[in-house]
Amino acid sequence: MREISMERVNKTREAILETIKSPTLTHEQKVCAASGLADSLLEVLDLPEGLDELLNVPIDRKCICDLNEGHAPMRPRYIIPDYEKFMREGSEFLQLAPPTDLYEAINNLLIFYKHVPSITNFPVYLGQLDELLEPFIDTVPEEQAKKLIKMFLIHVDRTVLDSFSHADIGPKATKAGYMLLEAEKELEQAVPNLSMKYEEGLTEDEFALAAVDCALHSAKPSFANHKMFKKELTEDYVIASCYNGLRVGGGSYTLSRLILGNIAKRAENIQDFKENQLPYVMDIMARYMDERIRFEVEESGFFENNFLAKEGFIHREKFTAMFGLVGLADCVNILLEKEGKSGRFGADVHANDLGVEIMDIIDEFNKNHKNPYCEITDNHFLLHAQVGISDDIDVTPGTRIPIGEEPEELIDHLLVLSRFHKYFPSGTGDIFPIDVTVHKNPEFVLDIVKGSFVKDLRYLSFYSSDSDVVRVTGYLAKKSEIEKLLAGSAVLQDTTMLAKDAFKNAHIPDRKVR
Repeated sequence: MREISMERVNKTREAILETIKSPTLTHEQKVCAASGLADSLLEVLDLPEGLDELLNVPIDRKCICDLNEGHAPMRPRYIIPDYEKFMREGSEFLQLAPPTDLYEAINNLLIFYKHVPSITNFPVYLGQLDELLEPFIDTVPEEQAKKLIKMFLIHVDRTVLDSFSHADIGPKATKAGYMLLEAEKELEQAVPNLSMKYEEGLTEDEFALAAVDCALHSAKPSFANHKMFKKELTEDYVIASCYNGLRVGGGSYTLSRLILGNIAKRAENIQDFKENQLPYVMDIMARYMDERIRFEVEESGFFENNFLAKEGFIHREKFTAMFGLVGLADCVNILLEKEGKSGRFGADVHANDLGVEIMDIIDEFNKNHKNPYCEITDNHFLLHAQVGISDDIDVTPGTRIPIGEEPEELIDHLLVLSRFHKYFPSGTGDIFPIDVTVHKNPEFVLDIVKGSFVKDLRYLSFYSSDSDVVRVTGYLAKKSEIEKLLAGSAVLQDTTMLAKDAFKNAHIPDRKVR
């Protein structure tokens, strides 16, 4: 373990003390923040040469971001337990027998959630809720089932204090699925995040329209292209966290991201970017991720000691890692400016073509890089279009078109996106605020989903322009809670703090309303 400078130790102490004294952090938020700061005092990884100048610099020069995973990873970033196995067999460690009715099913899940770690210290995946609860729906009267599901969702919102926590429903209609949508529409809560796995011909229109109606009230569920995901990841996939496609019983060891706009700043021209700067940064990030994974698997002891692995709810060999990126639009625009060429990403064909060329280079690099512990994805990482963080300034999420530069016509917007979603099995997506008048015509949104998925768009999110719950980047927050935080009051969910800065830095209120 390498020694840490006293300057860094003292700065960390000051930050911990500042966290302890914060008037707007809850006790749980202080504990989480302080533990993350303490982790920064460890250096147990053998880091690639050249990483420091790409990682530990201000955001306007940072080319690699580790998304605050810490210097001594003690668990994978994203964990996807096999909840179906849990419901079928119970857990010896948690002293829980398999549930026999809806009361026990809900109680068991709520207990289990308390013991699923992640980067946020809350579970990033809560299960395929409709399928988990459907076998128990008829064990109580219908009105009682609705009340229990509503109470279950309220409990999750008040105790799983992070809207990166994600659940799935679909693609087939179920009683439980309808009840979950009905309750979410009424509650308008930020947690949990929710996706509907949608496939035309498999998902009934009535069920999909109920999901649209719910989304226009609560900004969820989003719609995942079930046909596309299962082709790449098999039927055994989930959508977790923001919109991450991962395998049941596995997860992702780590997620780092390339900040493509800043890599473009280092380049003399397009050729230098393609041949030198981008390959150089990708190589360092991949080797950095390899080292993080090696430590988790070989030294942390997580997979040997945690009950999730011991009881078979997760399997080490089902984990992969996510090779992320942000700022493709920024990158393209900067490179065109360096060449003295006009054009903007999203608006001009030659700019979009350059974006495709860059993605092909990244895709090819990823296909040629191998990691011995990513067996589930043929020893490769999965590409991920990362949505951004609260510290990002002038950084466009993933491969999205910058806010304020969206094409006038929705079809033109979607056609640009359709060129890029195919690269990202572990997640990409786009967000569309919808005019309030669409409440009278939810078929309009469903038609967008149907047409988009035919064109191989992967994941779409909608919310009403007058909704209190909004999708910030990939997670949800309530505007009313952000206002409370700005007024100096503590708030329940830690993602509200992220949303406060993201609203300003990422210009969320300025999205084009469709």
